[in-house]
Order: sequence, then structure tokens, then C-alpha cells
Amino acid sequence: MTTTPTPGEAALGYEQARDELIEVVRKLEAGGTTLEESLALWERGEELAKVCRRWLDGARARLDAALAEEEEEEEAGDTGGAGE
Repeated sequence: MTTTPTPGEAALGYEQARDELIEVVRKLEAGGTTLEESLALWERGEELAKVCRRWLDGARARLDAALAEEEEEEEAGDTGGAGE
């Protein structure tokens, strides 16, 4: 599974995808659309949710990597200082 958005999805930022997803949900909850329109909205919502999930997964991976790097640096510092 890819943790970063594909180039086409990257053009749609997380906030943009989230905001559009909120609007899709509002329209679905309001009702008054045909079955075909509702299905199209649902499909768009699924696409937008995937974009958001990829952005969030990518952010989580970056945070985990940064935390792991910080932890390694701290461990290296602790080991280096013990011999003095």
C-alpha cells in the first residue's frame, strides 16, 4: 500500500479533499437526490476518503521516521557519553 498520494491525488491537498468530502456527506444527508446522483456522490466520497487516508498515512510514516531517528540519536548520545 502506498503511503503517499499519487501525482494526480497530490494536486488535491488534504484540506481540499476533506472539505469536499464534508460537502459530499452534507448533500447525501440532505437527501433529495436521485439514486444515480446519490451513487455518484457516494463514489466521489469514497475517492476523497482514500485521498485523505493516503495523506494521513504519509504523515504518520513521516512522524514515525522522525521519532525513530530522534530515538536513535538519543541512544547514540547515551552510549557515547557512558565511556567518558
